[in-house]
Amino acid sequence: MLTIKICGLTNLDDARWAIEAGADYLGFVLYQNSPRCVSARELSRLTDALPETIRKVGVFVNEAPVLVKEVAEVCGLSAVQLHGDEDPGDYDDLGVTLWRALRLQGGKWNPDPRKWAAERFVLDADSRAYGGTGMTVDWDEAGAFAARHRVMLAGGLTVDNVGDAIRCVRPFGVDVSSGVELAPGRKDHKKVAAFIRAARAADEALRSES
Repeated sequence: MLTIKICGLTNLDDARWAIEAGADYLGFVLYQNSPRCVSARELSRLTDALPETIRKVGVFVNEAPVLVKEVAEVCGLSAVQLHGDEDPGDYDDLGVTLWRALRLQGGKWNPDPRKWAAERFVLDADSRAYGGTGMTVDWDEAGAFAARHRVMLAGGLTVDNVGDAIRCVRPFGVDVSSGVELAPGRKDHKKVAAFIRAARAADEALRSES
């Protein structure tokens, strides 16, 4: 079954709504240059107020591995998602599930997925902004990659295009941030619910065909 992550959450109200609407994962960005950034202390307060059973993902960019591990432990993260130029060798003993973001650059996925022992790969748009840009990924290339790897499709997904994206790429899951926002860091609850409904409907239609 398709898994859905609502990312770029910054407040408890939006996080609780995403859970109520049926999200499988909640994503929190710990990158200070992002307009959706939350600090480790803010994330700890948010996760303390959420049920322990809720799966939470911390998104990091070129952060010190020791800090990533500490935040993952203190905040009870289900997975750590890396988006920068991290060295894979620094995360061999992370102690928590690892997701690795990839971008299509010059016809190749970067960084080299063969170097990463990731539980899944997040395919995002090629941008220096590290997510939340509204830019889409090449779905044909993403589909070819998803046929060989466990993929979370990100990059420019919206209520209007998520169904087509799922049918084209057939990913393991989808990841949305800016596509369900009122403003950076503030979710549109109606869009969140509609996005999840559209994604579930597309997934169910695909499974009924197989």
